[in-house]
Amino acid sequence: MNNESIPSKPTKYKPIVYIVGLTAALAGLLFGLDIGVISGALPFIGQEFGIGTVQREDIVSALLWGATFGALISGYFTKKYGRKYTLLISAVVFALGSLGCSIAPSAGILIGTRFFLGIAVGIASFTAPLYLSEIAPKAIRGSMISMYQLLITIGIVLAFSSDTYFATYADLFENVGGHWRMMLGILAVPSIIMFIAIYFLPESPRWLLLKDRKSEANEVLSKIRNTEEEIQSEINEIEETLKVKHDGFKLFAGSRNYRKVIFLGIGLQIIQQLTGINVVMYYAPKIFEIAGFASTPEQMWGTVLVGCVNVFATFIAIAFVDKLGRKPIMYAGFVVMGISMCMVGIMFKVGLDNHPAVSAAATVQPHHVITFAAIAFLLLFIVGFAMSAGPIIWVLCSEIYPLSGRDFGITASTATNWIVNGIVAMTFLTLLEHFGHGNTFLLYGLLEIIFIIVFLLYVPETKGVSLERIEENLMSGRRLKDIGQQGGVRKAVAQSGSKPEFGEV
Repeated sequence: MNNESIPSKPTKYKPIVYIVGLTAALAGLLFGLDIGVISGALPFIGQEFGIGTVQREDIVSALLWGATFGALISGYFTKKYGRKYTLLISAVVFALGSLGCSIAPSAGILIGTRFFLGIAVGIASFTAPLYLSEIAPKAIRGSMISMYQLLITIGIVLAFSSDTYFATYADLFENVGGHWRMMLGILAVPSIIMFIAIYFLPESPRWLLLKDRKSEANEVLSKIRNTEEEIQSEINEIEETLKVKHDGFKLFAGSRNYRKVIFLGIGLQIIQQLTGINVVMYYAPKIFEIAGFASTPEQMWGTVLVGCVNVFATFIAIAFVDKLGRKPIMYAGFVVMGISMCMVGIMFKVGLDNHPAVSAAATVQPHHVITFAAIAFLLLFIVGFAMSAGPIIWVLCSEIYPLSGRDFGITASTATNWIVNGIVAMTFLTLLEHFGHGNTFLLYGLLEIIFIIVFLLYVPETKGVSLERIEENLMSGRRLKDIGQQGGVRKAVAQSGSKPEFGEV
């Protein structure tokens, strides 16, 4: 076994490592732009097409169902054509989908083009974390995958800011088909930039070895690793995992240990979406309206504030995910999110639901204290999510699957993310109308308690452990919560009584 303990002194990595990581994370920027843009555009789309709650939910969720489809087909594309070229495909679909949404003549056509655009979002959400996990040195893998989440948050705040600009200067854009069309169409520009940037990236060395292209893999690793010893050690580890020739479906059918980690990944993505983050991101103007901010500028600038907090709080995860570990940060995040959502719910129940919305010009009234307190807790919830479940769920889901079944595993977990995401988007406005504002937020807040218990019982700590060691631990029969441990496999197998399915014992 190789000694995988983290060195006492920080290792300096070649600048190209960070350049490659940032460039790949551009997929997250496009992801965030397309997620965030609908928040500001939706009220204007509703006015132009004269649509109600159900169709508005359909417009929001269409992208999410498209993303589900995109995630499901991504495993095939990444395995056959590679991680890099799959990202290029997503950039093309991003550009075409953005332009298609901007010229949609009806709500029905807009739903269809949003579904098409969602395919690109699903492909990017699958492929970018996979690529980053396979190209990053293990000691900074969490930070580099968190960079992808940071770009998502930056994309969201840029979309919110763009929406605010087009909404504020609406009259300037009437001659080009309406301001909401500009909000959606402008996203074709960063899609083209992403295509050009991704084109110059190297392919994943793990995928190259999977395709028996060892010389090319060695060439890529020579550019992004420091020493020949480090390169050869990584190639040896990857080749060892490739000795077991399984695809994901066969591995799922034949390995109980692999099935366990598949269900873990699915559960992690369900947890991320049921925190309630995307009800805030998709319906931020609506939430600010409920809280008492009646004018469009107030709602739009409130949305920008949400996006900015989301960006800056993500730096907490980037700074500490590879120092403190994944689980401690997640526990802190669940506590912050749970308290925040419950407090927002309580404030809606005791104060906000009993008062009319207040316009910007209205005289300050006593319930404004509750209004601003509710918004403060809403922003605190964003901090809790951005420092924990936002980036770290993606980090974990990119780390826990064995190489020969990684494409299938990430397909299953990413598709789950989008399915649950779509369900949340399709039900939030309905929940507000029929379940009540306060009860809806309390529901999301109480779920955080369940999520803490799940993490305690089932989720491993993967800080500083190579993907190959995680795979060896998993396939040798260790408990899920122990697959991130550094210790020898023989002892763990003896303790668990499991028969090894993979690895040297």
